[in-house]
Amino acid sequence: MFNRLCVIGVGLIGGSIARSARSRGLARQIIGFGREADLQNLQSAKRLGIIDQYYLDIDFAINRADCVVIATPVAAVAAVFEQLKPFWNAQTIYTDVGSTKGNVVAAAQAVFGEVPNNFIPAHPIAGAENSGVEAAVDNLFVNKRLIITPTSQSQFDAIQKIQQFWQQMGAIVDLMTVTQHDAVLGATSHLPHILAFALVDMLGQKDEQNEIFKYAAGGFRDFTRIASSDPTMWRDICSANKNELIPLIEQFKAELDKMQGLLAQDDGEQLFETFTYARQARQRFLDQFLN
Repeated sequence: MFNRLCVIGVGLIGGSIARSARSRGLARQIIGFGREADLQNLQSAKRLGIIDQYYLDIDFAINRADCVVIATPVAAVAAVFEQLKPFWNAQTIYTDVGSTKGNVVAAAQAVFGEVPNNFIPAHPIAGAENSGVEAAVDNLFVNKRLIITPTSQSQFDAIQKIQQFWQQMGAIVDLMTVTQHDAVLGATSHLPHILAFALVDMLGQKDEQNEIFKYAAGGFRDFTRIASSDPTMWRDICSANKNELIPLIEQFKAELDKMQGLLAQDDGEQLFETFTYARQARQRFLDQFLN
């Protein structure tokens, strides 16, 4: 599909893209790019056969590349665009894997004056608790959702090529607007991470006196699993999508206030109805999307 694929940021996601592309024959050559601080990670990627070569100079890394994937944390995307700008090639397809899209599109507009028509924003809804290239696997995206958020300027051929690229890695591809993406992911991914981090933060401080974690059961482990995620990455994601998250947090606070009121009033009937509705709503989700 591509002669020379360049992955900027060879961590869990970038490394898994490289592994998946290699195992499926989607790129003849795979190049990694990173900063001096990423050197050890890049060396590991080459040693593991995830990439063929790596560079610390971006002009060498993207030379002759027909596809460039930006797989850095969302807070670094603007800086990557600045690095790419002098070498931007109209014949190359550029894409990203950021968990937020509004800030990525805004960064492109700020750097280039508009979103280049050969930049196709995308987001694989996939991940793992472990980070770094050594956690990369070649099946991370199989049967996972991949959202493409093209702009009105996006080249149709470039959209199709990126769609085919992800489909051949096993992903289920959907198209959304940037605004729709950030609203949906804010509710289904970013807010749950904030809730998990907040709960563990609260209980962790109590645990110093009460040994709460000692008696935590499977439900606690399941609910708080995502609090083991990379704090730096999630700080950046939540900051980037704060305009969606702040109203969602207000809505959740109102829901907690409602629950508090029902408990204070000993309104077991309304609690039961609320729990029943939530249980049925979750089951509809499982039946529709996970079976």
